[in-house]
Amino acid sequence: MKINNIIKSIVFITGFLVLLSSCFDDLDRFPENETTGDDVYSTFEGYKGAIVKVYAANALSGNEGPSGKPDISGLDEGQYADFVRMYFNHQELPTDEAHCIWQDEGIPGLNNINFSSENPFSKGMYNRCIMNIMYVNEFLRNSTEGEVSGKGFSPTEVQEISYYRAEARFLRAFQYWVLMDLFGNPPFVTEETELDILPEQISRKELFTYVESELKDIADNGLLKDARTNEYGRADKGAAWALLARLYLNAGVYTGTSMYGEAATYAEKVINAGYSLKSDYEQLFLANNDVNNPEVIFSINYDGENTRNYGGSTFLINCGSNSDYQADYADLLHHYGIRDNANWSGYRARKEFTEKFADGDKRNLFVGETPSIENAVSYKEGLATYKWRNIIINADGSWNYGSHITYADNDFPVFRLAEMYLIYAEAVKRGDTGSTSTALDYINKVRERAFGNSDNNYKNFSNVELVDILNERGFELYWEGHRRTDLVRFNMFSGSGYIWEWKGGIRNGRSVSSHYNIYPIPSSDIMANPNLTQNPNY
Repeated sequence: MKINNIIKSIVFITGFLVLLSSCFDDLDRFPENETTGDDVYSTFEGYKGAIVKVYAANALSGNEGPSGKPDISGLDEGQYADFVRMYFNHQELPTDEAHCIWQDEGIPGLNNINFSSENPFSKGMYNRCIMNIMYVNEFLRNSTEGEVSGKGFSPTEVQEISYYRAEARFLRAFQYWVLMDLFGNPPFVTEETELDILPEQISRKELFTYVESELKDIADNGLLKDARTNEYGRADKGAAWALLARLYLNAGVYTGTSMYGEAATYAEKVINAGYSLKSDYEQLFLANNDVNNPEVIFSINYDGENTRNYGGSTFLINCGSNSDYQADYADLLHHYGIRDNANWSGYRARKEFTEKFADGDKRNLFVGETPSIENAVSYKEGLATYKWRNIIINADGSWNYGSHITYADNDFPVFRLAEMYLIYAEAVKRGDTGSTSTALDYINKVRERAFGNSDNNYKNFSNVELVDILNERGFELYWEGHRRTDLVRFNMFSGSGYIWEWKGGIRNGRSVSSHYNIYPIPSSDIMANPNLTQNPNY
């Protein structure tokens, strides 16, 4: 289904492994090499294959999909090794937006905000990020001007490799942002780090400065392609600006110093780059969301024929789908779109979240009869979302399945325009920056799409409270991996300022310690690397 070259190229590199020189040999993170650096980087096609592998590390869990030859050894590949699946579980499962009835190892700890350094989900998340960074570092070592020159490449090919190099730096900055947001103080390596050493730990504040400087360099110094000019699925200036806007919005959490002016500036850079809201919210998350989608700034791409695993959008569809609901609510959801190994019946939303939606909000894509979760292991308590479905809904209301009966086609939007509108509005509300009239216009654009008219618009920005913006982010961005970060920024994740059912592991919810605002570094890394210090109170 997907026609972009990045996805098409993945099918040609099945079994292809970038040669990795490990800084983490003792942590057993790396697969066995099947080719050599000289083989890979001797041709332009080799460089293209290598950068595809760097991108594909966000979409695949190994090198023989859907499973087999995993990137990360020692963990179940389907459950604990996929980036989107791990990121979703860390960002959504401990919040009011999701609850899982499964009792697999690690899920209760995430459900109940009882994080442990032994949790296999956290090990998978942490190791996936480190693995992806190592892929980038190896690519960067082999794509310097000195390495590329003298190989007979045309000027056009040399220029394209330089773009690959900047894109790889973006992908590394994104992975370091994830580590900073979730774990605070991870180990730190770049392509300049001496090989075969135990890496030093970097503080959250220092890592913030590094990510900021990397993104500004590749975006503001012309190293990336202009916004909306790159091949679909590849990073450009718009993606770097979007990550900077998100980084600056959370600067107070990461560094202790707020940077709302910078958040507004970079959000507006994205807004002014020519993106526009897709007219139909529901269409943003369907199987053909790569087509005619001017809203998505950067995505992790999936194709049921060529990118097969048990994470990504296949997981997002299956984890919340149920065969009874597929029949009972067919008039609303049509079909979840996966017909084999489908309907895993695990994830629901908690009532404190779903009850916030106003009547007429088209983003309210939930079904079920019992909003409240009385029994933590009963699937039909809490509402289920059908936001993610592997179907295509045509203009006349008819629908078709995606390209494969088991694996989904839906791309995962890492950044999209609606988030930038809401970042700008929040930054203006929090800080002495930007334009209140512009902020009002941006938040109302999001609401007009949601309700289909301006009847529910805010009339004056002075009447918009910060909690209104938080709620708007929830309505707009739920199940896209934002909620935990948002609640931490609003001081509503830990403590007693906001209580939801089963928060802290009890039916009516309870306050939890603020040390849960970041996750523990996995104990396996602490034991393997004496340079690392565990986060407080773990």
